[in-house]
Amino acid sequence: MPRSVNTVASRQRRKKILKETKGYFGRRKNTWTVAKNAYEKGLTYAYRDRRTKKRNFRSLWIQRINAGVRPYGLSYSEFINKVNKKGILLNRKVLADLAMNHPDAFEAIVKAVK
Repeated sequence: MPRSVNTVASRQRRKKILKETKGYFGRRKNTWTVAKNAYEKGLTYAYRDRRTKKRNFRSLWIQRINAGVRPYGLSYSEFINKVNKKGILLNRKVLADLAMNHPDAFEAIVKAVK
């Protein structure tokens, strides 16, 4: 008896990967083995960068807060220390947003901790 291969399932599996790699450059989008490798590598990067994104945003918030408190004669570390000692329960994301978009509210916080 000849060997039976499940062509339908194989084709569906390949089409799924090729659909995911649509838009990639060169053979990465239309050659099965190259596309499969590119797709798997992309999943690895996605997993890694979901964690890296959290670091990058925290770093951005710190820079924005630092830029916001410098005109008031404080550094970031002094400001955060005073905020914590005063018991103000605002995280860095909110403080950075206030420093960028609501400078008057941020100024009130700075004056409260000075």
